[in-house]
Amino acid sequence: MTSIPRPQPVGVFPFPRSHLLSPPGSDATRAAAMLGDEQAAAAILSAASGDVSGDSPIDRHNAFVLAPTPEALAAIEAAGDPAFVPLARAAAFAHGLVDDLPDPFSLDGELRALVQMTAAAGLFERGDARAARTLLVEAAGHAEPVAPVFAAVLHQQVAETLPTEAADLAIDHLGRAAQLAEHAKLPRFHADIWMRLGTLHQARAADGRRGPLVEAVNCYQKALAAGITQDSDPASYGQLQNNLGLAYLCMPTREASDQLRAGIAVQSFRKARDVQDRSADPDQWASVTMNLASALQYLPSTHPAENLAEAVELYEEVLAARTEARDPVAHARVLLNQGNALAHLGIFKPAIEKLAKALKLFTWHEATDEAATAKDLLDGIHDRMDEIRSTTG
Repeated sequence: MTSIPRPQPVGVFPFPRSHLLSPPGSDATRAAAMLGDEQAAAAILSAASGDVSGDSPIDRHNAFVLAPTPEALAAIEAAGDPAFVPLARAAAFAHGLVDDLPDPFSLDGELRALVQMTAAAGLFERGDARAARTLLVEAAGHAEPVAPVFAAVLHQQVAETLPTEAADLAIDHLGRAAQLAEHAKLPRFHADIWMRLGTLHQARAADGRRGPLVEAVNCYQKALAAGITQDSDPASYGQLQNNLGLAYLCMPTREASDQLRAGIAVQSFRKARDVQDRSADPDQWASVTMNLASALQYLPSTHPAENLAEAVELYEEVLAARTEARDPVAHARVLLNQGNALAHLGIFKPAIEKLAKALKLFTWHEATDEAATAKDLLDGIHDRMDEIRSTTG
């Protein structure tokens, strides 16, 4: 069997580079590429630049990966090398040149994992997600001893394809991916793992449990540290800051110092709003703006009136996006929050107008619980106005 220098930096980079092989004589650079070093990968995977002029088995394999043809595949199969045949068939399947799922045959380690990853993609396409995930887990086991970063990629793929009800299992796979990729030079990969982990932990804290929320916050902070910035990826940065703000707000308050989290949440929502493109994604912009307004409304502060006034203005902006014609119930929810803020400012007449309209919309659209909330607020305002009249009368 033709010797292939091992281990190989396969599976880490996007296809077709994921299937390219490194030639002999570049051990140190190959090791760097296995950690996700783009420069190292470019240095040793000469095929990535289209320079495949040699006639070694690895050169022929790389040339086929980049420009597959039935004739080239037939030539590799005719040569009968037990290493290159399954690798070439895996690349051919990934390109759509053949329909049969690739078989790793006698391959081991990261090369076996590469073929199995390719076959798993085919199983997903055919609707057999369970078998695909089983194959990915097996592939991760083969890759982990020699190519931990590749194994991390496989664990991430398993996690991303699990159903919602398997959140705990997804957390386990992503946690393993984070451990295996600890030294990887893949900042975006790290950021994606930590952001997804944060989202999963946050979803587990729907009942307000502190533990999962703390985990979510830690994960979001690690995602930021990994390199998600306002300039590099404004959409992900905005989503992360919004999620971070919600996690801070949902944590139960146990002591006075915990109230500081509300201020941090406000800052997170401001950062999220700064990068939102209102024209491109008005729904997301409205959601973040609502979160900021609500956080300001209940923010412990020495100047609550200023915060409430800003919240009222923010709600007014959202009303222009969440119109009654487009979504009457969502429009009514904004009116409900705005009316409440106005009432806390003592601006009763506009508050009553906003809440009365919200009550009408909720009633018309059978939003019973929200209609009851609007009515309670209206009753409270009228009671407060009666008290004021009685004390000043």
